[in-house]
Amino acid sequence: MTSEETPEPREDENTAPEPATVHMGITYALGRVVITPLARLVYRPHIEGRANVPKSGPVIFASNHLSFIDSIAIPVAAPRPVHFLAKASYFEGPGFSGWAQREFFTAIGAIPVQRGAGQAALDALDQQRRLLDSGSAVALYPEGTRSLDGRLYKGRTGVAFLALQTGAPVVPVGLIGTDKVMPVGQRMPSLKHRITVRFGEPLDLAHHGPATSGRARRLATDDIMSAIHALSGQELAGAYNEVPPHGAIDRIKQALPHERR
Repeated sequence: MTSEETPEPREDENTAPEPATVHMGITYALGRVVITPLARLVYRPHIEGRANVPKSGPVIFASNHLSFIDSIAIPVAAPRPVHFLAKASYFEGPGFSGWAQREFFTAIGAIPVQRGAGQAALDALDQQRRLLDSGSAVALYPEGTRSLDGRLYKGRTGVAFLALQTGAPVVPVGLIGTDKVMPVGQRMPSLKHRITVRFGEPLDLAHHGPATSGRARRLATDDIMSAIHALSGQELAGAYNEVPPHGAIDRIKQALPHERR
């Protein structure tokens, strides 16, 4: 999700949700059977709290975000299949390298999505909601983008919106060491470091109120970030992790008041 405003929820009670694409076929099945144990063998992740993860039903993994490899670490460590949204460009490369990249992302549970604001952001929320409605698990990063300095930034309210809208419990995740295994800009992960994946107890956020309430979304988000902080032990940044603006329009958007997702 990006740093723009939280989209208004869609009120279309007469339309049944479209089925999510959660049956990934042979590639995903092989990924669970081959890639997961291989990654555990090679990187020897230290995993804590697996018993906190519900064995069935919808669940949202809400994690801190330090490295590209985070989206591999969570599915590898989780005791059940986990899906996450990835940039559509990862699935669109030409030739053999494009095919290999597409197969790899499919194998680890990634689902392509067009990222951005406006309609693209609404479509991403809808896709995540459909996954949860089908009883799947999804992984999301409330900070919105990777932390480049290792600190934990304030959470955006998109994760809380999905949790309150769908009733799915949120399992906070604390990742430690992924930024050492694969720092930003490094093309290949290192074998010198081990990572730790900590799954916290599920959070029921319904007591904060409905998803349509901005106050409920904010309070629920703060609960999620507090739980992540307790697991990761990171220094708190006390600010949002903003993507540097690339042009005049982007700078104007960041200057305007808006709710952070």
